Amino acid sequence: MARKLTVAAAVMLLGAMLAGCNTIAGMGKDMERAGESVQNAAKK
Repeated sequence: MARKLTVAAAVMLLGAMLAGCNTIAGMGKDMERAGESVQNAAKK
C-alpha cells in the first residue's frame, strides 16, 4: 500500500514539473535557476 502511494505521489510530482516547464528547454532553465539559487545561498 505504501509503495503504491509513493509511486502515485512521484507520478503526480513529475506531471506537475512537466506541466510547469512545458518544454525540455524550459526544464533546463528551471534547473539552472535552482542551481543558481543554491550557489547564491552558499555565498551568503
